[in-house]
Amino acid sequence: MKFLITGANGQLGQELQKLLRERALGFVAFDSKQLDITNRVAVLAAFEKEQPDVVFHAAAYTKVDLAEDEGRELNWQVNVDGTKNVADAAKQYGAKLVAVSTDYVFDGTKNNDYVETDAVNPQNAYGRAKLAGELAVTESGADAYIVRTSWVFGEFGNNFVYTMRRLAATHPKLTVVNDQLGRPTWTRTLAEFMLHLINVQATYGVYHLSNAGTTTWFEFAREILKDTDVEVTPVTSAEFPQKAYRPRHSVMSLEKAEATGFEILNWREALEAFLIGLHVSDEK
Repeated sequence: MKFLITGANGQLGQELQKLLRERALGFVAFDSKQLDITNRVAVLAAFEKEQPDVVFHAAAYTKVDLAEDEGRELNWQVNVDGTKNVADAAKQYGAKLVAVSTDYVFDGTKNNDYVETDAVNPQNAYGRAKLAGELAVTESGADAYIVRTSWVFGEFGNNFVYTMRRLAATHPKLTVVNDQLGRPTWTRTLAEFMLHLINVQATYGVYHLSNAGTTTWFEFAREILKDTDVEVTPVTSAEFPQKAYRPRHSVMSLEKAEATGFEILNWREALEAFLIGLHVSDEK
């Protein structure tokens, strides 16, 4: 079985490559310079050449605040047009597709966990583009999984864990938003689930995947920095304004993912495992 990965230099794309290497699975991986997914001709040519059995579509424009203004066009080109090109190519060349989406397709007003069939209502430009990308996958007719995730962190790239650790090195006190509730996702967990869907031949469709348990950004930061002397103070979203709206409650149900037989770590366990791995890496 041959895999094709888009977004090779992103935090998920690099995690997927690491996982496939560990499992001795053949793959090709393209970053944006090697394959411009917004170029339909280039995408079709790559699929014709590589003939993948499975596509992990991890390429995305993820600058949520910039997507509101100067990044609006690029956000749409990558997350919608690019996703459509990848999905159409997967359909044309008979490849199974696993595409990654976001909790931002929801407006965050529901009081309990969002399930896959809940009504979508994105409130920022990024969420609207990712939803349009989901629709492009569905309309392509490809054999596809859409995996919505949230609050992603991992070994590669930039993420909240690295930001908190970097700030903690120079700031004795940090303020973090405490009125947004969600579920962190370790890229390792997400990558393993994407491969799991293929291995167990799960039913095609939309799935929600994060680590288990719920938290706020403040509680997440406090856990990240629990072994430091840094004081972490809670603030409201109003006290920390951002261009793009963030859902106040974006907790997504994990029941459908778990029903496939996939075991999901609690986010605290996932964070601990990740930080231990970083420590071991630092010592080498």
